[in-house]
Amino acid sequence: MRIGIVTFPGSNCDDDTVAAVARVGATPVKLWHKDHDLRDVDLVILPGGFSYGDYLRAGAIARFSPIMREVAEHARRGGRVLGICNGFQIACEAGLLPGVLLRNDSLQFRSEMVRLRVENTGTMCTGLYEAGQLVRYPIAHGDGRYTADAGTVERLEGDGLVVFRYVDAAGEATAGASPNGAMHNIAGIVNADGNVLGMMPHPERALDDALGSSDGLALFESLVARVAA
Repeated sequence: MRIGIVTFPGSNCDDDTVAAVARVGATPVKLWHKDHDLRDVDLVILPGGFSYGDYLRAGAIARFSPIMREVAEHARRGGRVLGICNGFQIACEAGLLPGVLLRNDSLQFRSEMVRLRVENTGTMCTGLYEAGQLVRYPIAHGDGRYTADAGTVERLEGDGLVVFRYVDAAGEATAGASPNGAMHNIAGIVNADGNVLGMMPHPERALDDALGSSDGLALFESLVARVAA
C-alpha cells in the first residue's frame, strides 16, 4: 500500500507522518508541492505545518500549489485524502471540505494535549475505534476554529459527518472544552462521500505513551485496513 505525504514550503509534520505510515506497514511516498504526479498512491495525506508561512490565510496559498490540482482530481475520482491541521485548512480552502478554519478565539497559538470524542466510527480513519470513545491527541495551531454557515453545520451534524469533537475530562462537549472556539466543538469532519477527512489535532504525534498518548496509532491502522479492504 502506497500513501503519499505532501510537503509544502513550511510543512513541519511531514516526516512525523512518514514515520507513522511506515509504522503501520504502508509505504510512505514523499510528494513535493510542485509535483504534477501522485505516483500511483492509494491515499494522500496533507500534513500539518505552516504552508507558505500561513501568509494571506492558513492554507490559502497552498491550495494553488500544482500538486493540489492532482489531489483534487484524485478526490473527485473517489480517492482518499486525509488533511491534518494545516492539511485540514488546505482541504477546506481547496473546496474538498466545507467550512473554514479561523483564528483561535483566544487569538493565541495553542500547543497542548486535548481530549476528543470519536463521533463516527464509519470513516476511513476511525474503523478501529468505538463510538463515543475518548482519545487524547496533541494540537499545535493558531488557526483552528472550525467555522461554517448555520446550514452547513446543521448538515454536518444531521448527516453524521462530524468525526471528532473536543470534550472535557468527563467526555462532554462543554463550551470550554474546545481550545480554539470551534463551532459545536468540531475537531474533525468528513465529506459526504466519505473519502476526504480533515482534522485539527495531530494523530501522528500520538503514537507512543512515552510522548503522552498512543491513541493516534489506531487511526493509521484504520486507514490501512480500510484501503486494503
